[in-house]
Amino acid sequence: MLSARERIEKQMGAPALVRLHRKLSRLKSTVTVMNTGAHPDDEQNGLLAFLRLEHGTRVIVACSTRGEGGQNALGPERHGALGVLRSREMEEAARIIDADVAWLGHGPDDAIHDFGFSKDGDATFARWGEARIVERLVRAYRKERPDIVIPTFLDVPGQHGHHRAMTRAAEAAIVLAAHATAFPEHIAEGLKPWRVAKYYLPAWSGGGGTYDDALPPPDATITVEACSRDKATGAEYGRIGEWSRYFHASQGMGDWPMQAKSVWPLHLKLTSIAASEERFISDGLPNSLEQLAAFPDLPDEVAAALISADTAIAAAIEAFPHRETIVSMLTHAAGHLENVVANASEEFLALHSHRIERKRIEIDAAILEAASIFEFVSVGHPSIAPGGSTVLTAELGEGARRHNVDISLVLPSGVSAEHTSYGSSRTFLLTASANVRLSDQFLPDWSCLGGNGHASVRASAEIEGRSVTGVFDLEEPFTVSAAQAIKLRPDALLVPLDTRCRGWQVKADLTGEAATLSFDSPAGWAMVASGEDWTLTAPERIAPGFTSVGVSVGGHSAFEVESMSYPHIGRAEFRRPAALNILALDLRLPEGARIAYVGGGADKVGLWLARMGLDVVDLDAVGLAGDLSQFTTIVVGIFAFGLRKDLAAITQRLHQFVENGGHLVTLYHRPSDGWHPDETPVRRLQIGSPSVRWRVTDPCAEVTVLSPDHLLLSGPNLIHPEDWEGWNKERGLYFASSWDECYEPLLSMHDVNEQPLKGALLSAEIGKGRHTHVSLTLHHQMDRLVPGAFRLMANLVQPA
Repeated sequence: MLSARERIEKQMGAPALVRLHRKLSRLKSTVTVMNTGAHPDDEQNGLLAFLRLEHGTRVIVACSTRGEGGQNALGPERHGALGVLRSREMEEAARIIDADVAWLGHGPDDAIHDFGFSKDGDATFARWGEARIVERLVRAYRKERPDIVIPTFLDVPGQHGHHRAMTRAAEAAIVLAAHATAFPEHIAEGLKPWRVAKYYLPAWSGGGGTYDDALPPPDATITVEACSRDKATGAEYGRIGEWSRYFHASQGMGDWPMQAKSVWPLHLKLTSIAASEERFISDGLPNSLEQLAAFPDLPDEVAAALISADTAIAAAIEAFPHRETIVSMLTHAAGHLENVVANASEEFLALHSHRIERKRIEIDAAILEAASIFEFVSVGHPSIAPGGSTVLTAELGEGARRHNVDISLVLPSGVSAEHTSYGSSRTFLLTASANVRLSDQFLPDWSCLGGNGHASVRASAEIEGRSVTGVFDLEEPFTVSAAQAIKLRPDALLVPLDTRCRGWQVKADLTGEAATLSFDSPAGWAMVASGEDWTLTAPERIAPGFTSVGVSVGGHSAFEVESMSYPHIGRAEFRRPAALNILALDLRLPEGARIAYVGGGADKVGLWLARMGLDVVDLDAVGLAGDLSQFTTIVVGIFAFGLRKDLAAITQRLHQFVENGGHLVTLYHRPSDGWHPDETPVRRLQIGSPSVRWRVTDPCAEVTVLSPDHLLLSGPNLIHPEDWEGWNKERGLYFASSWDECYEPLLSMHDVNEQPLKGALLSAEIGKGRHTHVSLTLHHQMDRLVPGAFRLMANLVQPA
């Protein structure tokens, strides 16, 4: 349940009058725009805010991945957990601009997922399957029926391959969506062919600090210009777009430009509408109920009803904020639309029934808001386990006392509800059956109209003789979670092949009801209870490679649950099958190394250094202010200069640490991460920009060792070709583009058809010490238990 402070912040963020104005402004247009992108944060928020809040256009963001292969500037979440975090960020970003979200990819186990950076669409299609992503876009077009589709990026060299693939797929899907012979399974499911009327490309470059579009954008055929401000808040639409982007906090989004963006040039590439001069992108489309009345051969009664409904909606908007008048006008509008549905021809309804139905739903939502029927719904705990229970409370508004209100619940199959109290709040006891199915972690869509998540509330009220219905989300997403969750400490072991140790202590912390633990140990390994803990015993001869020990609780597969809580998205969790992973490898550690790790929470390098058996201390602000000479090596984690403000103040002390004989190792940073090329490194070192040029995205790209005898590559582990095998996602990011002559490049690598890059690993003797800068994704490779990453890291942290 939300705390009082959290609830206050929610209410301050969405005052009642703003909520009402948003619900009214939806009613102005019958046009739908879909903006397609590959990742959460690809959407063009300012443009969408203008279309939705000024013109009433329905806005949908179609997103192909959950961003699970990206980076996290907030905390330790990676892979599936990051996908959950970024999905929630996308949904909250959509809430600000009152948009819907159509998810095309469903998490890391789906073929369409964020596998990291690629540089062309073909490479992306090779992973996703071109037919698969096109089919999902066709399905989205047929389900959501957008009149206009606008991808965010161009399909040009220098752009992210995921973006390029989505733009190509978005265009290909337009032709197929209109033909009944394409994907007939859709038709069997009840979907109907749909013809997108207009397809626009952005007439702006997608270049910048990250991308580097090699071709100029197409000429603009029309420019969307936001000359006004949002009537509910007085804010510029470009600024509201940044309010929305603020929720992509894991990507460092949310800017405050001195001048809010207000102009978006577009290039009309495809259209099924007869050519005419465009003044606005919705020209030629049925922009309102009144324009729908011009449909050929429409009965006079239906045309009159459409015009009357449009007039009543305009009167309701004009009456804002007078609630009684709004309710009365919208009730009339709803009645007229019922007349349209009852008397319109099949031809008209085949083309436009979705517009009428959407308006009916939106009108009901606005009436319930204007009548102050509903406040919020909370649960005692946002998750329920099989066989468990919790309490759900729906708080009604002051208007509920004047109307007959009925509350019903939309719950997962296997969860039942017992109504326990009436009055200004309605309370239900929720109970999950013992065999209830655990909730899916990635849902296929999100609606600004409500009804999201695995549970929601449906409220109906008798208002002016009509039954008005709306759906409402819970304050926090509700899930059915595992009854028990296990946390193994450690959850991964690094076992040197020459170790004399044959037993390792493992703690198994079980939350939930007590149950019997069992381990599925591979041949030769054994997990034996040792008091309250367990001891993993190795075979007499340890073979190199990866081994996994599965875990069961009460005879069922056990889950590890990663919980996250951030102010901008609330609480969420990601579950994965629990396992103890073991990597046996040839690993030698540097002698005499005493390491200080300075992280910002964006990687787990400090943890891995300790698991390697090194003497490592995590340095907080107090430690950084202390005696650094006690350490032989200081490792600065990825993004840390940007995430930790205390680092900038001691840059000179870090430089002096090197001059006095210490080894400073800096892991990769973006130019925006507080990295000042003349100030942050010990000597000048420039991070390449735009970063698309300065990365190697192929994890199998050939690596040329430029200095095989260099001490960082020759000991204590001799780095050989096998150490570059089995890498995941990419070789490295944010390579250095130029550097002081004292730095020596140790490696060269490149993606196919590109020039070699030498800024992946640089090292310099400076004074009595050394500075080494690493742009390889070692932190990610260690998370993936890639042997070469540990061997190389052991070399990199050796004393100067």
